[in-house]
Amino acid sequence: MTYEMTVAGLKRRLPLCPVSDSLMIGAFVIFGDVELTCACARDLLKIAPEFDYMVAPEAKAIPLVHEMARQSGRNEYFLARKAPKLYMDGVFEAVDHSITTVGEQKLYMDGADAKKIKGKRILILDDVISTGGSLAAVESLVDQAGGQVAGRMAILAEGNAAKRKDILFLEKLPLFSAEGTPLE
Repeated sequence: MTYEMTVAGLKRRLPLCPVSDSLMIGAFVIFGDVELTCACARDLLKIAPEFDYMVAPEAKAIPLVHEMARQSGRNEYFLARKAPKLYMDGVFEAVDHSITTVGEQKLYMDGADAKKIKGKRILILDDVISTGGSLAAVESLVDQAGGQVAGRMAILAEGNAAKRKDILFLEKLPLFSAEGTPLE
């Protein structure tokens, strides 16, 4: 089963994936879709608040934050990593509860990145915001680093996330019944 939607002026068919016996989500993946990534970055930048740096969680938002940095003429952005890396120093963490990840996940930030973020306006990006777990974890990292959250953005807001007033997004993505019917 698939769900067809238009995002940033482009039509795409999203495969429906079960997350439980009664609930499915539309799988929105920008990996490998350069046209969609560029169009979404362009449209998000049109509605973005003023910011100094962007931060995104690893991994599906990486092409988006990279393209938004490129299009906005910025040479640097930061990632909330899923695991500490050997080159990272002064690492700190936040817990992420995401609908697409089984169990608890942690996100990590490099202390060197935190020094650059301190006192700066930070735009938090993600591909899809659903439960807000990844968003909250990234925001916690930004807070720990001493940054000021300038805005929260995603390409899609899924389910009840579309009702939130604290995020900017391009399109709503419904949740789906086990039969593939949109829930709203």
